[in-house]
Amino acid sequence: MLQQAIALIIILFFILRLLDQKKKKEIKQNELILWLIFWLSAAIAILLIRKIDQLLSLLGFSLSGISFLVYLAVLALFYLVFRLRLGLAKIDRNLTELARQIALNNKDKN
Repeated sequence: MLQQAIALIIILFFILRLLDQKKKKEIKQNELILWLIFWLSAAIAILLIRKIDQLLSLLGFSLSGISFLVYLAVLALFYLVFRLRLGLAKIDRNLTELARQIALNNKDKN
């Protein structure tokens, strides 16, 4: 019970921080919605951890609900890292193309 309360307080802190960033216009509306869904889903999962344990037991899994949630979180993080890597590769290609265009334009001027 104490662990759930601590986790919910941490989630509340992140949600408040998120709202503060939106107020300061550091994030866009879409990002706010995405992260709110993420943190609210995490809070619901924490509140329903016993139900998740029962569901996993019913499905024949031997792991606990919290272990399952940790595995899901790790998978989500790997996916986000993958997406970031793809985004960085695209930015790298765009910068290379831009530098090439600038170099060709400077060559034509000289």
